[in-house]
Amino acid sequence: MRVLLVQAAPQPGEPAANAEAIRAALAAHPDAELAVLPEMFLTGYDLPAAAERAITPDDAALALVRDAAREAGTAVVAGFAERLPGGALANSVACIDADGRPVATYRKTHLFGRESDVFTAGERLLVVELGGRRIGILNCFDVEFPEPARALARAGAELLVTVAANMDPYGPDHQLAVRARALDNRLAHVYVNRTGSEAGVGFVGESLAVAPDGRPLLALGRIADAAAVDLDLGASPPAAVDYLRHVRPELPVELVTTHVQGASR
Repeated sequence: MRVLLVQAAPQPGEPAANAEAIRAALAAHPDAELAVLPEMFLTGYDLPAAAERAITPDDAALALVRDAAREAGTAVVAGFAERLPGGALANSVACIDADGRPVATYRKTHLFGRESDVFTAGERLLVVELGGRRIGILNCFDVEFPEPARALARAGAELLVTVAANMDPYGPDHQLAVRARALDNRLAHVYVNRTGSEAGVGFVGESLAVAPDGRPLLALGRIADAAAVDLDLGASPPAAVDYLRHVRPELPVELVTTHVQGASR
């Protein structure tokens, strides 16, 4: 599968302009089967302004992205601040197939820092078929936990995709976590982080495409960039390191403590 990593900074609070940026990226890489954009790319990452900027899945900006996907024949994964029925907000990821059809929306399940003051956490993980492949979607802080990626792998994901708005000083954390989640599950992993600054936060870029053995196949720097990578999906891992087959999640934990007779405080 040929995947386009679009590492860019959005125009804050300008969903239509950001949708046009997606259209331009797709047009510049017509051979891509899947394009991945950063966390909250359509609306910008400014927590105090999230309520003002949030959009619904039927917003005109997302309609533009669907049109762009259909025109290019490229599936799209892109983040946005979503207004839910009733007025609550979610940190969401739109998943649009190559025919322009909106297939699913993933709502971030692990909220970072002050995000929990703004957003409602999602209650389900998501494996979605895009471009004929089963893709497990993660959003930024999600990738720092082994469990969500493992659950996606167990559910049949062929590729892990993480969108992010990761900032200093956490760049090294994600560089390690992205490779680890690939190796943990023997799945290729595409990680797309944004660049630039917004609301006093500096974002680090450093997007990655990683092979199932944890090797980086494509690494972008800290400035805006877009590049495509060919991923070989669906191959079985070597039997000796097929971790999904070998792991034993049912094991109990025994706690053994030491007791010093006569000790007192």
